[in-house]
This record gives sequence, C-alpha cells and structure tokens, in this order.
Amino acid sequence: MTSISRQLGDWAGALSYDDLPPDVVDRAKGLTLHGLASSLLGQDMPEVTQARAIMSEEEAGGGGPCTTLVHGEKLTKAGAAFVNSEMMFAGGKWDTFRMLTHPGCAILPTALAVAETEGASGKEFLTGIVAAYEVMERMAADFIPTVMARGFHPGPVFGIFGAAVAAAKISGLNGGQIHDAIAQCVNLASGNVEGIRSGGKSLREGGAVRNALLAVAMARHGTPGGETALEGEGGFYHAYTGNNLGKLRYSFTGDNKASLDNITKDLGKDWMILETLYRIYSTSGYNIAHVEVTAALAEEHDIKYEDIDRIEAVVNWLETQYPSPAFPVNGNVYKEPKAGSTHYYTAYGAARRGFPLLKDQPRGIGEEDPAEVLDLLNRVTLIPTHRQTLFGPKITIFLKDGTNVSKQGTGREFIWDFDHEAERLQEIIPGIPIQEARFQSLISACGTLNQLDRADELIQLTQK
Repeated sequence: MTSISRQLGDWAGALSYDDLPPDVVDRAKGLTLHGLASSLLGQDMPEVTQARAIMSEEEAGGGGPCTTLVHGEKLTKAGAAFVNSEMMFAGGKWDTFRMLTHPGCAILPTALAVAETEGASGKEFLTGIVAAYEVMERMAADFIPTVMARGFHPGPVFGIFGAAVAAAKISGLNGGQIHDAIAQCVNLASGNVEGIRSGGKSLREGGAVRNALLAVAMARHGTPGGETALEGEGGFYHAYTGNNLGKLRYSFTGDNKASLDNITKDLGKDWMILETLYRIYSTSGYNIAHVEVTAALAEEHDIKYEDIDRIEAVVNWLETQYPSPAFPVNGNVYKEPKAGSTHYYTAYGAARRGFPLLKDQPRGIGEEDPAEVLDLLNRVTLIPTHRQTLFGPKITIFLKDGTNVSKQGTGREFIWDFDHEAERLQEIIPGIPIQEARFQSLISACGTLNQLDRADELIQLTQK
C-alpha cells in the first residue's frame, strides 16, 4: 500500500486553487485575518521583544529577504517565521483545532515568509495554507490527547507538518518532494510540556517553523525521508503515541482506538480545515464556549445577574484535566473556582453576556474584573463527563425564583464565515498599533486574497 506520507504529499502536490470549495477558501481567508490580528495585538509582548533580539543577534549583519510583521525587520525565512510565530502566539487570538493545537501559529508565519521570497500570488498562498491545514489536522485529529499524555505538546509536534506543507506547496515542490519533507519532519518534530509545568517557558510553534523550513530545504535538495516514517514500526505514531496500531490512551470521545487509514480517507472531499475554530477570546479554547453559550442563554431569556442563583455546566471530561489527565494543571480544573478558571468565564458570559476582546486575564491586560463576575463564579459548578461534545458545554442557569433554563452547546459556536470574523474583530481596533483605515485595508486584502498578485501585501499592511 502507498504510505501515508506519500498519499499526503501526492495530494498536496497536485492540489490547485480551483480544487478548493468556496467555504474552504472563505475559512482560509478568515484564518489568515485572525492570525494577522493576533500578531497586531502581540507585537510588543515581552516574548516578541526577546524573539526579535535573538534573531537580531543570530543573524547580525546579514539581513534577509523576509519581513517581520508590524516591525519590518529584514531576516532570513527561518528568522522571520520564528519572530512572526512568536508574535502571533503572543496576541492570544489563535485558531484552535481540538483544544490542544493552534495550526495558524505555525502555518501562517511560514507561508508568509515563503510567499514573500517566492513572490507567490494570493491564490498560491491560499492553496498552500489549505493543504497545510488539511495535512496537519488529519494527522493530529484522533491522536492529540494521547500525544499530550506522553509529555509531548501536540501544538508544535503536529505544527511542523503544517508549516512544512505550506512552505513546500508555496515553493512549488512536487508530490514526491512534499512526501520527503513530511518524512523529514518526523526527525525534527519536538515539543514537551514539562518545562512550562516546572517554571519554564516552552518553545512551541516558533521552533516548529524553523525546523519545518529545514525539512523543506532538505527535500528540495533531494534528501530522501523514508517511505514509512509515519506509520512504520519505529515511526512517528509509534514514537509519539506509543504504538502504530491506533491504540489511544485518551480521546475526546472516550473511544480507545483510531484508524490510521482515516488520515487520508476522503482526502480532498471532506475538508477538516472547516472544523478549525476561531479562539476569539484570549483564553483556553474550552473557555470560549462557556462565554458564548452562557451569554446566549442569558440573552435568550433576558436573565440578569441579580436573577441568578447558581449555574451548572456539563463539560467534556478532558477539558477539566487540561492539558492532560496525565498531568493536569493545578490538579482538577473543575474544582477551582477563581479568576481565570472556567467558572470565571461562565460567570462572565452570564453577568456580562460576553467577554472583552482586548482583555487577557492571564496577563492582567484589560479592564478590571466586574464584582458580579467575581461573586457569581463561586456559584458555578462544572460536571465532567466522557461523552460531552468537545467545546460544547450544556449550561443550566438556576434562577432565584426556583425555575431554570438550559442550553446545549454544539462545539461549533466559533465556526463562522469571513464577514462575521471581520465584524467581531472590529472590537480590537483600540488595541492595535496601526490606524483603523489600515486595519480595514488589511481586512479587505484578506477578503480578496484570491485576487492579489502578491500575498506579501498582507505583511506590508501590518507595518506601523
């Protein structure tokens, strides 16, 4: 049988813009805008200043063909992709796929760097990132919780494959070369969770983009990657999930078996990129659903803070064991009502019917916490279950008059079209370093990306 990496490489190599359905193109445009908006918000965070300093030192005197977002430094492809990845990550407005991966933080910085050096068109850029999202998310889909339980962070571990496919496709590599790039990523994938658990800062997607570009360079120059680097007896899935048979330690659905055949099943027909969510609030992905579902319930029934006795939320069990049941942060999350907890975001949705887009609670950025939120969060109870939809809590608000109302989340509350994405992002304008008119031009350029002669126009529109 044809190996998984060969099937993925051949498909990505043959993919053309005309193969992309309209909803897939729309999602790719929206994800691009979302990542660039996050970069604008993250451009002066301490880790970005550090990343810029590191690259300035590492590439001293050399300059390069690629431009960093917002600040405009000239660096190598790897240098610019690293800085831009760190910037996108720092802004907190990531996309998210099945809780623990954020594809755009790896794919978009790499795609932008390569598009600039190649002079790629908007259509070529869109085709490249769609191929990248599809490959990365199919490889990751069933295996994310099991990879995390082994101490590997699935964000960079799978992100390198997305970044490499984006770079390879936009560079014009053929299917065989893309296969080799994917196979070389097996040797270069990395990302561990222990550092951050013990007081350190883990390098995540920023490291993945640099290694991805190395894998692509090796493939371009003819270095073979090996035929069964993914599914072989000693391959990627054996190393990162503990076996190559699809046996799972944990899963979002409670199932303990997945099929490796599903990675390439209906490739180019069923588009996994359409499952990618917009993490519009700066918090862990599972919390965004609590804001939205609770806010919608309060809005539908005109419920005010003063009316509420208590709230119950039935949630996916794995969401309460973040990032993994093998080593949850501070024990079981669902037992700890405090500012920044899931209880807090549920209370915010009920009391304020939303959450400020410019507020980043973990960083202490944004408006003060309202007193009613800090009071109500102590009356929120989380009830974990193995079968609840990921990012789809069932919220019940118990009222002081003895009645109660409920709303079941779908897990798709943060899947929307480009126009809605652009509308939601208007709220961040006071917090970004460019003028409103330029931001609107950036939105327009993303929305008409398929018409741009050069995709790197997007980079210029972020400059201060």
